[in-house]
Amino acid sequence: MLDSILILRWQGWRRFALDFLVIQIGFFLFATSIDIVVQADLGTGPWTVLEKGLADRLSISLGQASIAVAAVIILMDVLLRQPLGWGTVANMIFIGVWVDFLKTFVPVVGDSLWARTAYLLLGTFIQGFATAIYIGVNAGAGPRDSLMLAVSRVTKTSLRLARGTIEITVVSLGWLLGGPLWFGTLLFAFTIGPAVQLAFQVLKIRPSQQRETPETSRPSS
Repeated sequence: MLDSILILRWQGWRRFALDFLVIQIGFFLFATSIDIVVQADLGTGPWTVLEKGLADRLSISLGQASIAVAAVIILMDVLLRQPLGWGTVANMIFIGVWVDFLKTFVPVVGDSLWARTAYLLLGTFIQGFATAIYIGVNAGAGPRDSLMLAVSRVTKTSLRLARGTIEITVVSLGWLLGGPLWFGTLLFAFTIGPAVQLAFQVLKIRPSQQRETPETSRPSS
């Protein structure tokens, strides 16, 4: 059963060390983008709406909430027999760690709506590049994207429908918990796809390099 779930392709310590360094750069930038979007205070991405709602309700940090949510999702991935890579587990741990560590270093934006909107778009842009960087390592999809793939496979629906259903459910739960849902959530949803696509083009990462699917238009946070 373990072999059917874990993707194990060992290419030596040197390659692993290089991949680990690159993926950490991606996680560092991804966490930075989350802190920027939260600081903009206009609403966040769907998963952060849920995680921030949980963090506030449980009196824990956003990074801790991110790790907890990712751990539950990985358990769901395993139960749905979705193949995972070492990058999936690294994603679960390190993005949350970086989110908490970097929080105090993210500059505070002014009260201007235009400045906050620009800040949110900056965070979205950074997240697009962060996503492309760690997807390029090809160490397995993130926990959330793995869930999207599993739901699509089990229900025999398209990736877009699976993703949409999951994220509507997630953002609804987050909103009920008091998560930051506002117009920035829609703005994020409409701009993150183009940001990721641009990053793929600039960094010359081909869709075929992705282990799980050629259709990754959402970051796997």
